[in-house]
Amino acid sequence: MEPIERIVDNFKENIELTIKSSELLGPKIVQAAEAMTLCLLNEKKILSCGNGGSAAEAQRFSGMMLNRYNMERPGLPAIALTTDTSTITSIANDYQYADIFSKQIRAIGQPRDILLAFSSSGESHNIIHGIDAAHEREMVVVALTGREGGQIADIIQNDDIEIRVPSWSTSKIHELHLLIINCLCDLIDHQLLGLEG
Repeated sequence: MEPIERIVDNFKENIELTIKSSELLGPKIVQAAEAMTLCLLNEKKILSCGNGGSAAEAQRFSGMMLNRYNMERPGLPAIALTTDTSTITSIANDYQYADIFSKQIRAIGQPRDILLAFSSSGESHNIIHGIDAAHEREMVVVALTGREGGQIADIIQNDDIEIRVPSWSTSKIHELHLLIINCLCDLIDHQLLGLEG
C-alpha cells in the first residue's frame, strides 16, 4: 500500500469511528459535562489522571480548565495528578507504582470533587486504585475507557460515568478521547457562561 493510501485509510477509519462514537457516546458526554459543571458551580474541583498518552490527555484537560478553551473566562479548578514528578516518583519508590494516584487523591480529594480517569484498556492498576480512592473520598468518577472497559467497568458506581470508545485500537481510542475532552470543555464553558449555540 502506498503511503498516501495509508493516510487516507487512517482518516477514513477515524471518521467512521467518530461518527459511530458521536451517536453512541453523546448522551454520556452530556451527562459528564453536566456533572462537571455542577461540581465547579459548587466550588469543587476536578482531578485528572492517566498513563502515557492518557497522562497527556489528563494534562490537556486540566490546562484548558485552568487557562481557557475557546473563550475568555476565569480559570476553573482542575489538577492533573500526572505532573508532579517528585510526588509520583517518591510514591512509586516508597510504596508501589499502583499507588501514584490513589495517595494523591486521598490527600487532596474531597466529597463531590470529580476524578477524570483515562485508561484506553480499562486495566491500568494505578487508575483502578485511584478510582477506589475517589470512591472512599465520596468523589464522582468520570472514566474515559475503550475496548470492553476492563476492570474499570466493573468498579464504576451509580453516580459515576463511563465513556467507553467502541474500539480495540489504542491509537484510535486516544484520538477519540481527545475529541471527547474538547466536547467536555466546550459544554462546560457554555453551561457555566449561559451561552446559546
